[in-house]
Amino acid sequence: MTSANHTTVADVVGRTLQRLGVGAAFGVVGSGNFQVTNALRAAGVAFYPARHEGGATTMADAYARMTDGVAVVTLHQGCGLTNALTGIGEAAKSRTPLIVLAADTPGDAVRSNFRVAQDALAAAVGAVPERVYGPASAIADTVRAFRTARDDGRCVVLNLPIDIQALPAAWDTPPVAPTPHPVRPADSDTDRLTDLLRNSERPVFVAGRGARRYATDLRQLAASAGALLATSAVANGLFHDDPWSIGISGGFATPLAVELIRDADLLIGWGCALNMWTMRHGRLIGDGATVVQVDNEVSALGAHRNVSIEILGDVGETARAVAAAWKKESAESNRYRTDDVRARIVAGARWTQVAFDDLSTSDRIDPRVLSIALDRMLPEQRVVAVDSGNFMGYPSAYLAVPDQFGFCFTQAFQSVGLGLATAIGAALAQPDRLPIAALGDGGALMGSSEFETVVRLGLPMVVVVYNDSAYGAEVHHFGADSDLATVQFPTTDFAAMAAGMGYAAATVRSVADLDRLGQWLAGPRDRPILLDARIASDGGAWWLQEAFHKH
Repeated sequence: MTSANHTTVADVVGRTLQRLGVGAAFGVVGSGNFQVTNALRAAGVAFYPARHEGGATTMADAYARMTDGVAVVTLHQGCGLTNALTGIGEAAKSRTPLIVLAADTPGDAVRSNFRVAQDALAAAVGAVPERVYGPASAIADTVRAFRTARDDGRCVVLNLPIDIQALPAAWDTPPVAPTPHPVRPADSDTDRLTDLLRNSERPVFVAGRGARRYATDLRQLAASAGALLATSAVANGLFHDDPWSIGISGGFATPLAVELIRDADLLIGWGCALNMWTMRHGRLIGDGATVVQVDNEVSALGAHRNVSIEILGDVGETARAVAAAWKKESAESNRYRTDDVRARIVAGARWTQVAFDDLSTSDRIDPRVLSIALDRMLPEQRVVAVDSGNFMGYPSAYLAVPDQFGFCFTQAFQSVGLGLATAIGAALAQPDRLPIAALGDGGALMGSSEFETVVRLGLPMVVVVYNDSAYGAEVHHFGADSDLATVQFPTTDFAAMAAGMGYAAATVRSVADLDRLGQWLAGPRDRPILLDARIASDGGAWWLQEAFHKH
């Protein structure tokens, strides 16, 4: 490490990020990012080493989501960056405020084995390429990258050529990076939305990730306007304890939620893309319904579907402006909040209340039976991370979460294999909650490099592998008449694998086999536990059938 009298560009970058408020960094250390990683640590930024750059990037993504802050990942040049590209793509598509400190080859190292077009790679997956150009601009370059990540909600790849990292640089306190003022809606838009609410009989609010900070504002406006509350999958938990919440809108929606959303005459997306997943390819929008989208970015408005009214404005600012206008001119109204609707929500707003035929066999457990049992056993203060695959709807829909910081869903890129790393980042961001990683067998194997990381970091995590010995989505998509040899596999003994890494472990074929989880929950929880759940085939999950619906 450098002395106080020999400050380098790497030191300046590390100190600047710490002063700007970065709380944690993740990475895999190699020769190219050794200096900047140690500079972050010396400045007081917690660093969590991963086993794979893709895992490190997803951990940082999840950490940023679950803290509403900016996180950092540090990578070696060339192959370190390419290993991380799927995680970078996920963060970019999700608009996660993430800074990727990517070492880069020196400008004259044209024959280096590590040399790739790093700016082009970043741009190709939707990230913002930036660069530290030299000692004189190091602070300004770092501040610019930070502000782009924080203020614009972008994943920024900040390239750090290794020769420039080592150059002497003068340290100075970075300038204050003030938070930009939120976008206030036009008065005409406020009036128009107020009029729509006033004239609506069955309004429904659908809140997305852009609304995660404004639960109170939306609840208060919905109460005045008599609206029901729903969320996109990534905002799951936002209205958890509200009696007028109908849960997730989209493929994971309950039959009751589907009916109530389709019957809405006014559907308002708050910081929500209203994409094909959240609106089931538009089938959740009833005939004649007015659709409004509120977002603070022009490019997001109408990006996924035509909407009746586009409102440019911050979700909180817009909700408060409409609430103020409502209070001046309108009396509170029940509208969609009738006694009948309330009774139906009490009786059937959660998947755990929906009847089903148990598909369990002597050696396989129905994934719904498993998920309901887990929901009952696990403590309420939990943070749930879910990988991608046919199974994913079960933990997403059946495991209740206490709020929007209880569910981490890295699914914008729809990559299998991110779930375990997601759970690690979420666990570190929410250390007072029990972390739960819900994985399919395919995703568990793809992300298996980070099983050791859970043990090494001492995380008391519950890992549940929904094990159907296949890439289940493809099995059901291709159909029984297809050659499925490419997507079905011998059963992996995850319990044995996990035990060898230091986990408590059990194979689960029935609810009775969850006794091992009960023992672990009773304490001391001094190591993680993995449940290898041998699940029965569901013939294709309900959400998957929606996703593959032919048009």
